[in-house]
This record gives sequence, C-alpha cells and structure tokens, in this order.
Amino acid sequence: MHEHTPRHTSQIQSSTDRSFGFVFATVFLIIALYPLLHAAGIRIWAVAVSGVFLLLAALVPQVLAPANRLWTKFGMLLHNIVSPIALGILFFLVVTPTALLMKLFGKDPLRLRFDPAVDSYWIKRDPPGPAADSLKNQF
Repeated sequence: MHEHTPRHTSQIQSSTDRSFGFVFATVFLIIALYPLLHAAGIRIWAVAVSGVFLLLAALVPQVLAPANRLWTKFGMLLHNIVSPIALGILFFLVVTPTALLMKLFGKDPLRLRFDPAVDSYWIKRDPPGPAADSLKNQF
C-alpha cells in the first residue's frame, strides 16, 4: 500500500475551533510577556488579542471556524513548499555523501554485489538462532 498525501484541504481534518482559539490565545500571551525577559514592558496589544481569542474560544468557538480553516490551508501550503525542500536537503547533504563514501571505500552492506564464485547468498548464523517450532504462536 502506498502512502498518499491528500491534495485537497477538504480531506484534511483540522483542529477544533476551541483548541485553535486556546492555542492562539497562548501564542499571543507569550508574545505579550516575552519583553519581560529583557526588562522591557508588556505588549498590551498582544494581551488584548490573547484575551479576545481566549473569550471567543471559551464562549463562542464557532466564530473562529473561518480563521481555523484559513490557518489549516496556510499550513498545507507551507507543507507543500517546505517538505520537499527539507527532504531534498536531507537527501543531498546526508544520504548522497554517505553513499558516495561507502562506494569509494568499497562497502556493500546489503551484499548486492554479484559474486559468481559462491554457491549461495544465504548467510550462515552461528549459533543458528531460535528453533523453527518456537515461531508458531507469535501473537
């Protein structure tokens, strides 16, 4: 079975409107209180926005539904842009150099190299491992 990433945001299940409101209330509260770490004043506007999100989330979370949907669509847009870039960077900066170094030093960890001199590619185990009848009731 192949993993499939949905292309339409209608197939994506977003968070509840209430949790969306609480998260944004927390984020704006952190923004409001952050200057205290540098001996500066509290950002009053961020406290107000945090309070509005908190009240809306607690009393009428359905009002936050359009913002929640918009935020989910923005997250999917970021996913479609950042994920391929991050995976490409990871592949070309980690996997490719590792493979080139292994090829340079003649390593073949999967033993894929053809060897016409061997009778079998089976790897002998010493000790031979568990008895065959011990694997009957695995679950």
